[in-house]
Amino acid sequence: MGKHIFYEESGQFKVAEIVQENDATFLVNTQHGKRAKIKASHVFLVFDGDAAQFLQQAAETAAGIDISLLWEAVDNESEFTAASAASEYFGSNSGNIELAATLMALYAAPIYFYKKNKGVFKAAPAETLQQALAAIERRKQQEEQINGWIQELLAGRLPDEIAAEAKMILHAPDKQSLKYKAVVKAADQKKTSLFALLQSVGAVPPLPEYFLDGFLLTQFPKGTDCGHYPVPVMRNLPDADTAVRAFSIDDIETSEVDDAFSVRDLPNGNKLVGIHIAAPALAIDAESLLEKLIFERLSTVYYPGGKITMLPDNWIAAFSLDEGAARPAVSLYAEISPQFEVIRYESRIESVYIDCNLRIENIEQAFQPLQPRSDTEAFAHQHEMNWLYDFAVARMQARGKYDPERLPQYDYGIKLGADNTVHISVRERGAPIDTLVSELMIFANSTWAQMLDEAEMAGLFRVQPTGRVRMSTQSEPHIGLGLKHYAWFTSPLRRATDYINQKQLISLLDPDAEPRFEPQDAMLFAVLRDFESAYAAYNDFQRHMEAYWSLIYIQQEQLQELTAQLIRDDLVRIEGLPLVSRVNGVPVDAMPKCRMKVSITGIDPIQVSVGLNYINVLLPADNASQISG
Repeated sequence: MGKHIFYEESGQFKVAEIVQENDATFLVNTQHGKRAKIKASHVFLVFDGDAAQFLQQAAETAAGIDISLLWEAVDNESEFTAASAASEYFGSNSGNIELAATLMALYAAPIYFYKKNKGVFKAAPAETLQQALAAIERRKQQEEQINGWIQELLAGRLPDEIAAEAKMILHAPDKQSLKYKAVVKAADQKKTSLFALLQSVGAVPPLPEYFLDGFLLTQFPKGTDCGHYPVPVMRNLPDADTAVRAFSIDDIETSEVDDAFSVRDLPNGNKLVGIHIAAPALAIDAESLLEKLIFERLSTVYYPGGKITMLPDNWIAAFSLDEGAARPAVSLYAEISPQFEVIRYESRIESVYIDCNLRIENIEQAFQPLQPRSDTEAFAHQHEMNWLYDFAVARMQARGKYDPERLPQYDYGIKLGADNTVHISVRERGAPIDTLVSELMIFANSTWAQMLDEAEMAGLFRVQPTGRVRMSTQSEPHIGLGLKHYAWFTSPLRRATDYINQKQLISLLDPDAEPRFEPQDAMLFAVLRDFESAYAAYNDFQRHMEAYWSLIYIQQEQLQELTAQLIRDDLVRIEGLPLVSRVNGVPVDAMPKCRMKVSITGIDPIQVSVGLNYINVLLPADNASQISG
């Protein structure tokens, strides 16, 4: 037989028959019968005999080498050769087979031996070796643990360790954690999704709780408990005029009453309108723990069946404009002529007596200011509300935003019964009560925004010089509202922006109060950025939950068809539900805002989606009546 080489290629040891040899390369026939050039630097041995038998014997001998004993046998202080290692380990019996086996063993144990050069190695230091061996043992135990969890999951059982971290695995997983890896591998083996696997073993709570868990982990990682924040003793405030008997207008579930109104007749025939806003900013110190909480939460979160308040309950109780007591307030008083012109206005920090909290659900049917008005009142303050409605319409007209012919829009209320039955109420947006409240809020917000701007004070303004509405630290026009100045002041119990602006406003009204922020304050920009991000996320969650409960309502009522209004392309808004979806088969010539009938092809509560097919366009009511006539 001819001569052969023992060489290394891409981490594997091989043998080949020599055809031609020179200083730099060997021309060989490989074991697979191919002609190849092998660099001399990759060749360790030249030997005679059967190449396949040589390689087999070397591999068998390498498998029997005790790596720990080999590590002890070599020089642990300096570099060594494979030949010296083979001689130390095998003694006088060391030959080509043993040298090849030693090379295989040295290459296969990189944590024991570091390769320094061709055939030259250095033993790992003892401490480093022990650490590496311990890491290998840990990985082995971890793999055993992962495999144990996988078998439990595949058998339909939920390991306690995975149950304890199910929320994190579902919503905010640490992809390096053993539990997450076990669930992913089990789902792959079962050819299903991670969610479906965990749902099958009972690790997924009911969907409303599941959605809420995901939201809280993202937006409230520290939890929703506010902690303890004592309310300080308030300094005495000037009392409002004894003739002021303010009243609020809110829905029946409102616990944070931010605003109230009053109307008084003046001797000159004019009216004095009061807009009274709860004033927690009077008692909150800059950089206090409570202010830090406000800047963390940034807003109250609302969703069907629950809410997460920005302020602690005891602070809400102390500053909410609840009926039957005098409450701290920042008040805007405006003298209004019989022609609804604003003659003058002034702002005060004061204590205002709240006569009553009117609830929309209790008074809306009786509040019909467009109908003939009676001398008697169906509820307290109805006469004042009638006049305030007229004033609100005049304000809307002055802004160029009054449109009695506009298409109706609707707001929806979702209430859940004890057995999760869904009740959806519908109110037309722009109803008289809405017009009254919103216009008074706009009047206060725009008036105070102008005051901040004219005083060159920092604030968080709502602006729309062009395009979309955005937040800004500089006042600019709001073309959507038809105003030169606008900012949020009227919900300081519920929004951080309103708290900040109230703090700034107080410094204008009270000579002893310092502004919370100076212009160009970096922290003000940070709060603006954080607020926009959080406010968008909170609103998205509210819409998501409203859409989910809308789907449950469709299932509950066993609806097969729905009426929808086309927004654009194939996107529609479902009538009677707070739900937007896409429809298959909408004609390309269908006009935006047209109404259509759609059929329900399927509902996926997990993905919060509904399948819809186009049926036909609905004729406007007046056209339909003409055709039927």
